[in-house]
Amino acid sequence: MRDAVTEALAGEEAFLGGGALRDELLGRPVLDLDVVCADPEAAARKLARATGGPPFPLSAEHGGWRVVLDGGRTVDFTPLHGTIEDDLVRRDFTMNALAQPLGGETYVDPLGGRADIESRTIRAVSEHVFDDDPVRLLRAAVFADSLGFRLDPATEQLVRARAGLVARGAGERVLEALAQLGDDGFRLVDELGLLEPLGGSLERLRPGFGPELRLVAVFGDALERLPISNELRRFARTVRRSEPPVDDSPREIHRFRRSTEPWALEALEYLDATPFRRAVEAARAADPAEPLVRGDELGIPPGPEIGRILDAIDEERAAGTIETREEALEFARRNAGAVRGDG
Repeated sequence: MRDAVTEALAGEEAFLGGGALRDELLGRPVLDLDVVCADPEAAARKLARATGGPPFPLSAEHGGWRVVLDGGRTVDFTPLHGTIEDDLVRRDFTMNALAQPLGGETYVDPLGGRADIESRTIRAVSEHVFDDDPVRLLRAAVFADSLGFRLDPATEQLVRARAGLVARGAGERVLEALAQLGDDGFRLVDELGLLEPLGGSLERLRPGFGPELRLVAVFGDALERLPISNELRRFARTVRRSEPPVDDSPREIHRFRRSTEPWALEALEYLDATPFRRAVEAARAADPAEPLVRGDELGIPPGPEIGRILDAIDEERAAGTIETREEALEFARRNAGAVRGDG
């Protein structure tokens, strides 16, 4: 990627910066590059012509552009504000306030970022970084969690003092930061005073939760204040409304699955009811490929009763009381009124 960008922007003033240099110094894989230059759109279009990757704007407000390369790699272009030193002191933490001229090897490091990377320290570039962008409060915890860094005392004190600002951050970016946190990261967020302003609590958090279940456990109803996807909303509501099976009988496991699938296993984790996991997995493996009967075979007028009868047949099949198509049709004839509630 570096060679492609250097060739595409030959002769222009441009710098590599941001997390790519940090990760390179840490020996971590670098999948994305950040390039600071005078004209991000023109630079992005030049790289796109050279690589065939599509260019598109990242932000009309900030003037950023991105080119997507093979394998999901990306190159982001952002505008240069004044000199490169002027640009770097606008960043969030010193470890991200590094730059390197395209095609060069020397570092532009006005704030001692390389030393902080070596000591694995997160240091704010100024006292105003969180006032300028409250999401940086969460990013401090994300970096500590993902990189194994520690906040220097002055930065930690500043985070605690500005913690109330976190709820003012852009919802999409707040959610993006929260989704990157593991268990230790959420504990740090809580210790720093950042969790309560967002409506979160660690009371229901347990080890082993996946990223989405972790968000549901920590935020509960408050998760819906954030701009979550419809899929995550359905997942959260399903899991939070679930109740554990009474026992591991086929009938109870079927009823539990009917109310929680495709997230039955996640619901068991949330409910701390994992002893039922084996029964749920066995029921999934035994799911029939085809229903015994279709709705149009029941001889019942169209309406919601057909769905109720089919659900009842599925339950009896799971419980082992119905095995054939004929038994299913007989069950429908006998129970249509009872399922409807009038006999």
